[in-house]
Amino acid sequence: MRRLSVLIALVYLLFPLSFIPAQEYDQTETSESTSLEVTSAEVPSEKAVKTEETVKDGIGKPSKVPFAEAPSVEDAKKGDTSKDQVSGNKPVSDDTEEVPEHFVLNINFFVRLVIVIAIIIILALLIRLVWFLFKKINDKIEESANEKIKPLVIKKLKVLTTRQILGIIEFTLRILKYVITFFQIFLTLPVIFSLFSATRKFAMSIFDYILNTLKDFGISIGKYIPKLITIIIIIFITHYLLRGIKFVVTQVERGKVAIPGFYPEWAQPTYKLLRVLLWAFSFALMYPYLPGADSTAFKGVSVFIGIIFSIGSTSAIGNLIAGLVITYMRPFKIGDRVQIKDITGFVVEKNLMVVRIKTHKNEYVTFPNVIILGSNIINYNTSSDEDEEGLILYTEVTYAYSVPWETIHEILINAALVTDYVQKKPKPFVLQTKLDDFYTRYQINCYTKEVSKVPLIYSLLYQNIQNGFKEAKLDMTAPHFGIITTKKE
Repeated sequence: MRRLSVLIALVYLLFPLSFIPAQEYDQTETSESTSLEVTSAEVPSEKAVKTEETVKDGIGKPSKVPFAEAPSVEDAKKGDTSKDQVSGNKPVSDDTEEVPEHFVLNINFFVRLVIVIAIIIILALLIRLVWFLFKKINDKIEESANEKIKPLVIKKLKVLTTRQILGIIEFTLRILKYVITFFQIFLTLPVIFSLFSATRKFAMSIFDYILNTLKDFGISIGKYIPKLITIIIIIFITHYLLRGIKFVVTQVERGKVAIPGFYPEWAQPTYKLLRVLLWAFSFALMYPYLPGADSTAFKGVSVFIGIIFSIGSTSAIGNLIAGLVITYMRPFKIGDRVQIKDITGFVVEKNLMVVRIKTHKNEYVTFPNVIILGSNIINYNTSSDEDEEGLILYTEVTYAYSVPWETIHEILINAALVTDYVQKKPKPFVLQTKLDDFYTRYQINCYTKEVSKVPLIYSLLYQNIQNGFKEAKLDMTAPHFGIITTKKE
């Protein structure tokens, strides 16, 4: 703060004072030279005193008539009292002394200098007061930050922490402090420069700059008010139109309003699409009324943004279109257990750009919509709806031909019936899928609607199958045979 005050003093003093001494010295020198010229003009020369002119009298004889002697320099300094008496003016006393003009000028200069110093001191005190107030505000905010400032959370996503919000507030206060200080100095500078004739024109130019800027700013705002009202009306209409659409979409999503051929899960994606289109249309209407819309710079920036968007968003636009297609194809919904490529898991997020799947191992896999649109999708939840029998789980077991197939069927069906989360109706069934050289291939099939517990159901089913063969005293080890050839010598 002290360095700032010293810098302000140097700026305010050195700039105008560099002009003042030369100006005052020129005025003093000019006044002195003028007084000397007047004095030399009033004192007659010695030739005029001693010169005599010969004239002729009335008889014709020449006679020498001396001129009246001019007053000497000393008499001129004392003054001609006789002339004053004739003209009626009072004689000037010899004791009266005139004040030198350069002395008066020096007095005026020092008075102005004192005024400048006083203004600088007041300005420094005001700046110090402003900085002190901002420091108190900053300390007060830091003391109550944890109690009054909460983190910024949008849809369970923490955007800004308390410390980050506090940093933004402190940075804003610091910028505001410097702006106020700048305006204090900027408004005081012309006042100081106007006290001296050498810098008065500079001060007037600063005043004109400030006043003209404020005047132009005010005129521009006044002219822009009709356009601003038009923009507000467009935003107002768009906002309430979207609120009406959202109300209808919510009713459709909850099933209170039925639209033939329109599924409830289409409600939110359709609303998001309409919202983007409406705001884009509104922006197109507001564009001609934006400040500087007709300027070349604004048009150049618009073209540049359009080129960057078109070049860098090729894949993004492809994902966006694919997302729209997937939305209205309805291959899956949030919470469904699906298999995309070699990944099996539950759909946890679906938007116009990507789809995220959470596997049974709590792994999150992200698929761009373009890849999903070109891949085979297996949805395990469609068969577990209320009007469906359920998802069929199946596994294969091989056993030798020495054991009757009825026995193997009974063991596998009983193992499926005692497995948790497997439905009793429809009843499990067995299919013989293949007859190999040394054993038969059996496939056990059972129904379930607990799609989220499929890995656990398979594990329990395998355990029960092992227990069933163990209770029947049948070895599950499949025989393997090979042909060994010996080399003849």
